[in-house]
Amino acid sequence: MIYPFTRWHLIESPPAPGPWNMAVDEAILETILAGDSPATLRLYAWQPACLSLGYAQPHTDVDQQALDERGWDIVRRPTGGRAILHGDELTYAVIGSEQDPRLAGGVLESYCNLSRALLEALHLLGISAQALEKPALQTDSIENPSAPAKASGQNPVCFETPSNYEITHAGKKIVGSAQARRKQGVLQHGALLLYGDLTRITQVLHFRDETARQRANARLVERATTAELAAGRRITWEEAADAYIRAFQLALNLDFEVGDLSAEEKARAETLLAEKYSHPTWIERV
Repeated sequence: MIYPFTRWHLIESPPAPGPWNMAVDEAILETILAGDSPATLRLYAWQPACLSLGYAQPHTDVDQQALDERGWDIVRRPTGGRAILHGDELTYAVIGSEQDPRLAGGVLESYCNLSRALLEALHLLGISAQALEKPALQTDSIENPSAPAKASGQNPVCFETPSNYEITHAGKKIVGSAQARRKQGVLQHGALLLYGDLTRITQVLHFRDETARQRANARLVERATTAELAAGRRITWEEAADAYIRAFQLALNLDFEVGDLSAEEKARAETLLAEKYSHPTWIERV
């Protein structure tokens, strides 16, 4: 499909704590719904490393003591799925209106549209990649979550099992994405693992026993990969960001207006940070 040419906002954010990153994504969505911001591609990183839980994932999956000992953050995402440890990665967020043909239709249709750009980015980085073919994308509405909480201890790691229609290399998950809807707005964000130890996440999650933890480690190595392993070389955040920008332009017929958060977005993000994303009532809500 050839989309009509349009211009989106591009924000390349400096590394930031997890609660701030989630607050910014939702603040941009709200300003877009209010008609005050254009569709946006945001590229960002996390500092310090942060464990993010899916919207409906039980907080009891988390080993808070182990998390504190390592100095890692925790946040709950507005999107579905399971736990991700954000560290050595590039995170993207696509935020816009369902009126944009790239985001039109249901969750599956819009995700498949955006996956064209995600695949193109990997190809530009010299990584062969494919999208799985059966629809099973994790999705939750921000205001009316549809996915029930799962019992604690049931496969709490997101990258352990590729969801259908997600991006894989040689059968291993390399980009994980999730989407949320609010009214006529779409928020999809996801992570490209650049390098590092895939199994670190199991150090801060509860398992039945050490044997179960080691089995989870083995499954992660078997079923997920990093850009470094896939490309056979270290890929920097800046190189990956450049590939994402070019890929979205090529695959979705876009150009970008480069900028920063608006004053309204910054103010709303500060409020969401204080009242929601850094607050225990949100983080421990399930």
